[in-house]
Amino acid sequence: MNRHSIVNQRLFARRTARILCATLVTTFFSWAGGLPVLLACGEEPLHSESSIGLNDVTEGSLLFKTNEAGRYIPAPILKTDVQISVTGTIARTKLHQEFVNPSLKKDDWAEGIYVFPLPETAAVDHLRMKVGERTIEGQIKERAEAKKVYDQAKQEGKRASLVEQGRPNVFTTSVANIAPGDRVTVEIEYQETVRYDQGTYSFRFPMVVGPRYIPGTPVVMEDQPRAYGWSLDTDRVADASRITPPVQHPDHGPINPVTLTIDLAAGFPLGKVESPYHDILVIAEPDGRRHITLRADHVPANRDFALLWQPAPGKAPVATVFTEQQGDGFYAFLMLSPPALSDQQATSQPREAIFVIDTSGSMAGTSIEQAKAALLLALTRLGTQDRFNIIQFNSITKMLFSQPMPVDTGTLRKAVHYVEQLKANGGTEILPALKMALMGQAPSTHLRQVIFLTDGQVGNEDELFGVIRDQLRASRLFTIGIGSAPNSHFMRKAAEFGRGTFTHIGSTSEVKAQMDSIFRKLERPVLTNLVVEGLDETAETFPAKVPDLYDGEPVVVALMSKTLPARLTIRGSIGASPWTTVIALKDDPSRDGLSVNWARRKIDSIMNQQEFGQDESSTRQAVLDVALAHHLVSKYTSLVVVDREPIRPTDRSLITHAMKVNLPEGQDYQAIFGLPRTATSGQLQIFFGLTLLVLTGLLWAYRTRVA
Repeated sequence: MNRHSIVNQRLFARRTARILCATLVTTFFSWAGGLPVLLACGEEPLHSESSIGLNDVTEGSLLFKTNEAGRYIPAPILKTDVQISVTGTIARTKLHQEFVNPSLKKDDWAEGIYVFPLPETAAVDHLRMKVGERTIEGQIKERAEAKKVYDQAKQEGKRASLVEQGRPNVFTTSVANIAPGDRVTVEIEYQETVRYDQGTYSFRFPMVVGPRYIPGTPVVMEDQPRAYGWSLDTDRVADASRITPPVQHPDHGPINPVTLTIDLAAGFPLGKVESPYHDILVIAEPDGRRHITLRADHVPANRDFALLWQPAPGKAPVATVFTEQQGDGFYAFLMLSPPALSDQQATSQPREAIFVIDTSGSMAGTSIEQAKAALLLALTRLGTQDRFNIIQFNSITKMLFSQPMPVDTGTLRKAVHYVEQLKANGGTEILPALKMALMGQAPSTHLRQVIFLTDGQVGNEDELFGVIRDQLRASRLFTIGIGSAPNSHFMRKAAEFGRGTFTHIGSTSEVKAQMDSIFRKLERPVLTNLVVEGLDETAETFPAKVPDLYDGEPVVVALMSKTLPARLTIRGSIGASPWTTVIALKDDPSRDGLSVNWARRKIDSIMNQQEFGQDESSTRQAVLDVALAHHLVSKYTSLVVVDREPIRPTDRSLITHAMKVNLPEGQDYQAIFGLPRTATSGQLQIFFGLTLLVLTGLLWAYRTRVA
């Protein structure tokens, strides 16, 4: 046998063994009790020179397995402090992540890798690392260069930190060379715009990345970096291992405590201020501001924090604008709130409503009850002139009727009974359901609306956005995010591509109010044909085309121009009637952060163009130009910070820990990570698993023989 053939056989055996191992790891993750799988298939086992036994533990700790039975290594402890400052419609957040190495043994040097969520509209522009009394400022670099700088510092024994974007709402912090008994604080700073809907301002601080359904076949490359997620990369989700942090089993207690404070300067007299999911304390300041804290000292990072506030009666603005000058450019943030519409103005146009409900395992628990309650309420809002259908999906997709049916006593009774019997189990195969929902075409007399009720916990967002782009046609897509930690990036972007809106329902008590809100959008006419007049040819606005204005939800526009006019004129139509408003700009006080807001929106617009076929290299360069100029983290840029002096001797090893996260509040651990609830018997699944184990052993033996 020639040398080339031997090498090929060895490579084949090695790759095949790793793929089988990968499949086993993915399939039988739940058998490990939810412990993070740190040993990549085919890698050397984790050393355990400073390991401990369970009897050595004197306080609550996270423990990572070693290659010795009954021996563990203490994992770094994570604490998070959040400080949010709201000025008008701009929210500025400082996120302090404190990594503590609890081990007191001199050779236990640690690296912590933590996957965490941020708002999908967050513009991350600062990174600092605090060691003792020193603060080191991070630098923005191209992603590959930043990773290289971090890896070099890690190898040289220097403290270092790296912040990378996996999705617009999923980020990863890596902290290298945490000394035994030491703590390193990483400070991340970002800003976003608050939301205004139905007379209420709100923002959401996400606290946990929920377990996402990862479709496709595991892909294991020979030179692939070690994976620290509970899922391996697949042919449909190439970065699955980087967006699936290991999950703490609820029986082991909550981890990752969070403290939170907010300084709210709304810019107008305030009415009600509340948080729907957490108990808060609100203190009124003499100047009209509100100082807000959690009622408890800290809470576990297991559900999103939301804050809502309302203007005092009669004080809600129709139009709001803020401006900022940076360098040679002027930046502005324009928010246009719709005029109040009376009930007599509701549309009488018939609708074809296609309701799509997620019944996958991630919806088990309170989420499926919220979704069912929302769908049952939606059915009661249908009129006799409307048509409707219901699609449910998990691992398979089912449709109630073979085609949309008219609303009458018989069809409505059947639909209500169908919804009441729905249960959550299986995978989140959203793609077939999305295609099925969009493939129909309503009569010309009807307005076609597709309403998706889901937690959106999927990893193949780009694939789904492409389907919406290609198959939407005359439909409008409205997304309703269900649960304590929905994938808001997917939900909001899907609604944006679908020319609809996104609504979040975080608890069963919110179902009626939130569904009433979305039905006002579905049933009422919108302000259409909006244009902004008065800008010169140098102006760049995002979105480039001002969208339609739905009742109760404003249109927000970010703009940049070399010159700033004294006023802007906005024109549109309400039905057949013209509508105009004029906004003065020159007299408004300057506000910080508007250039960052504009840059983030421009990056989003550039990334959207890739969804519509723009070349990858062109997208990358365009994003780099904006992100580097405005110091922003993006798909192609990262923030990195490195201490100046090495602290870890290079002859001492560094142990990498994937930081665990909590299961989102209300989700069922067994439904997500347990054996699949399918028609296949458990005994047969175990047989298949044992067969794969035997095959893996044979392949490893073959690999050893030919090596």
